[in-house]
Amino acid sequence: MTGLVVAMDGPSGSGKSSVSRGVARALGLRYLDTGAMYRAMTWWMLREGVDLADPAAIAARSGEPVIVAATDPDAPAIHVDGVDVGGPIREAEVTGAVSAVAAVPEVRARLVALQREVVGAGGIVVEGRDIGSVVCPDAPVKIYLTASAEARARRRSAELAGTTVEAQQEALARRDTLDSTRKTDPLSMADGAIELDTTAFSLDEVIAEVLRLVKERV
Repeated sequence: MTGLVVAMDGPSGSGKSSVSRGVARALGLRYLDTGAMYRAMTWWMLREGVDLADPAAIAARSGEPVIVAATDPDAPAIHVDGVDVGGPIREAEVTGAVSAVAAVPEVRARLVALQREVVGAGGIVVEGRDIGSVVCPDAPVKIYLTASAEARARRRSAELAGTTVEAQQEALARRDTLDSTRKTDPLSMADGAIELDTTAFSLDEVIAEVLRLVKERV
């Protein structure tokens, strides 16, 4: 397992984070949340007052922040310039802006390079939207998690205080459109990936199925 890479892709609310952490924990592997890296970049841009409606402005400063992601599935922290931003990057302001920042090619190039450095020789479960297609196209195990729009919205609203399932369903629909239609590395199911619909299954059941697929593939 020391050289194994499990690529876990899918839209928001499909269960990627919980499943990826559970699989990494069960197999004794590291874990990387690439979405947190894009959120961290977005948090930094907002703090610096960069105009997020101007892709050129985002690109010009995308090389400045020092982003470091921890890979312990039990403590997946992320730091920007030495500051722990695990909490702030989950706030509404970042959530609403991250797709615009993530669509900028220079941002994606910078963070994909950082992600590949973390992956290194393997021994890791990596989650995101372009892992199997861009970051780790040679990963021996590629999973694409999906779920119904209602299930995804229900899960996300349960995680966030002060919101409703309806509001989250609208927000996720907008995010899906932005992520799947961007010109650079759009959200899509990678060649060779196995699609798992998590709508009707518990977290433990999905983790068990992924572990079965890993055993089958490796």
